[in-house]
Amino acid sequence: MRLDRTPYDEKLDAILAASARVFAEKGYHNASIRDIARASGVSLSGLYYYFQSKEELLYLIQDHGLGTLLDRLEERLQRVVRPEDKLRVLIRNHLTYFVSNMAQMKVMSHEADSLTGEFKAQVNRKKRRFVDIAGEILNELNPNTDLDLRVSTFALYGMINWLYTWYRAERDPDADVLADTMTRIFIEGYRGNKVDPAMMSEAMLPS
Repeated sequence: MRLDRTPYDEKLDAILAASARVFAEKGYHNASIRDIARASGVSLSGLYYYFQSKEELLYLIQDHGLGTLLDRLEERLQRVVRPEDKLRVLIRNHLTYFVSNMAQMKVMSHEADSLTGEFKAQVNRKKRRFVDIAGEILNELNPNTDLDLRVSTFALYGMINWLYTWYRAERDPDADVLADTMTRIFIEGYRGNKVDPAMMSEAMLPS
């Protein structure tokens, strides 16, 4: 928890949270700044004090979410050594944030292509850092695997990032149980015995 937060920081965080809920409900392109003003309780002139356009607002939501995730991940990874533990930290870090911030998660995942220019470039730089970290962990986990590292990395993030499409807090387990489950699924599959491609092809044929 940050102890040096200013009233500016807290107000901006509240605006970003309200904006994420509006974008998640209406979609970025259908939402208006007036919708944001109503949801946040901040006047239009007050909103434009923090950003100059709707696209900049979307950028701030994504940059804040990714930045928070990345800072927490890099800090938590310093405390573990084994690649299995690193993978669980990565998965749990995402899930803990996402379960508590479903609207932001949906916006980050669903509106990824709505940014342009430097806004998109800035966000993509953070995303590449996540890809690099996951790739390093998977390479430690099984340096001799015949599986494609890029495919495996994006499969891992795909499993995590689409949580918002099915997760229901009232019936699904908490972030810790989710992290344990996904870590087991991924490790036991990624580090398992090599499957003969011919056998896999035969298994996929209709009966």
